[in-house]
This record gives sequence, C-alpha cells and structure tokens, in this order.
Amino acid sequence: MFGKKKQVSTINKEQLELIKNAQKRIRQKKRLYIHFVIFIIGAVFLTIANSVLGIGEDFTIAGVNWIVYAILAWLFLFTYHFISVFITHKFMGKAWEQQQLEKLVNQQQERIEKLKEGFLKEEHKIVQSQAYKEVQVEAKADKNKKLNELTIIVAAGEDNAIGKDNDLIWHLSNDLKRFKQLTSGHHIIMGRKTFESFPKPLPNRTHIVITRQDNYKAPEGVIIVNNLEDAIDAARSDKQPFIIGGGEIYKQSLDLADRLEITRVHATFDDADTFFPEIDQTQWKEVNRVTHDVDEKHAYPFSFMTYLRK
Repeated sequence: MFGKKKQVSTINKEQLELIKNAQKRIRQKKRLYIHFVIFIIGAVFLTIANSVLGIGEDFTIAGVNWIVYAILAWLFLFTYHFISVFITHKFMGKAWEQQQLEKLVNQQQERIEKLKEGFLKEEHKIVQSQAYKEVQVEAKADKNKKLNELTIIVAAGEDNAIGKDNDLIWHLSNDLKRFKQLTSGHHIIMGRKTFESFPKPLPNRTHIVITRQDNYKAPEGVIIVNNLEDAIDAARSDKQPFIIGGGEIYKQSLDLADRLEITRVHATFDDADTFFPEIDQTQWKEVNRVTHDVDEKHAYPFSFMTYLRK
C-alpha cells in the first residue's frame, strides 16, 4: 500500500569526489600489481624458453641474446607504469592539477585586482575633474547670479512721455495706489530732481538719490550716491529695488533691469519734456496686462503692464 521511502544521500559532492579518486587509485595499484606478476612470470617463461627449450638461443643482437633485450624492454614498460602510478600521479595528479589551476586563478585574480585598482584611480581622477568643472561652473553661475531683481516702475504715455517740468502730466488715482503697493518696504532709486519733486521722503521706503553734487544735503535716512552703480550696490540687501526716475536714470538702468512695471497711459502728450526710452520687444516679454477705462477719477484710459527680460 505504501511504497518504500527513497533514501536521500547525505554524501556531498566533495566527499563523492574523494571516494571516486580513492577507487581510481585502488584500480591503478591493482593493475600495477597484475603487471608486476605478469612481468615476473613472463620473464621466467622467456628465460626457460630460451635457455631450457632453446627457442631463439642462436639469435643475438650486437652479440647479446635477444631475451635480454626483451626482458629489459618489458622492465622499462613496468618501470614507466610504476612511475606513473606512484610518482607522476603524486606530483601531477588531481591535486597537482588543482594546485596549478588555483595558482593560475590567483595570478589572474591579481591581474584583475591591479586592473580594477587602475580603473578606480582613473575613475577617481575623472570624477575629481568633473567635480572641479561643476564647482567652477557653479561658482561662475553664483558670481554672475544677481542677488536681487532690479525693477523699473514708470507711468508713460503712448509716446513714452513721462512728465513736464519735473512733474507728472496726469493724475491717476489707481496708478499712485499701485506705485505705493509695489514699492512699499523696498529701496527706491532716483535722480536728484525726482527726489526734490517730493514734498518729503515717501514713507516706508529707503531712498537712494543719485547726484553729481558734492556735499548734497538730504534728510536723515536718505542715501546719497554719485552714480547708478553705487546706487544698485547700496540696495543689494533688497530682493527687489525699484528705479523710479527720472528720464536719464531710466535710460541708464534699462539695460540693467530685470523687470518693468509700466502704467501705459493711452494718450499722447505734446507738451511733455521728459520721455521713457523705447522698449526693445526683442529683449522684453510682456507677461501681464490689466486695462482700466476712463471714469470720474481717471481722465485717461491706461493699462498696468509687466515685462520680464527674455
């Protein structure tokens, strides 16, 4: 009803190999023993046949009876067999083959390790070189990277008119509110005449005034500089300083600005004496526009427009 349970061998591969080698050695030694016995019997038989029975007793080679050569030849074969079993096998058997194989493998492994070491050194040099280049690129990018977004804010007509006699030509309530909203809490950079058009410094803003006059007197807190470069440097702690005028400062800063906040008044003004420079559309991209129509507080239609440098 139940079959006989199949036994599972507990002999591993190495033990089985040892058993096979032992069995092979036994067979080799048995064959050598048989060879020795046959050699003795054969030598006796040949001697009797030659000396007693007289077989080939008159046949000689170089004066020596042929039987001597026959026995010596057989003795040579037996000696070769003996050496093969007990000497050659010991020095050039499986163990010798395994030893030579392991030696060859070790030599190859050493070569591989040396190649790996060479590759690792070369790779390390390449990585160092790439890392150095990346650091240089990042350092260059950091050096060229601006710490702030310089913004020009202006209200200009369709003909780019911005004022007359150091004053605005129009009064747009929403434009003034937007100016206050955008510039509050920031540095505002302006020329001397623009600053002098204010009754007093604008609240909640840091004023930077550009003038060529030596010993120019200004209220406390107002920063006085002699050129636009110094003005921008004085505002470096501000993420978005604003250029607010006048016309000459706008011209100097247009190529340096990152952003334009323009109130475009949709009208022309023949009596204007100050103008905003023409915007190069290949350098600037309009990203936002909000248009307002004429109403009781605004005598002209206008649009709030934002440009970013391309």
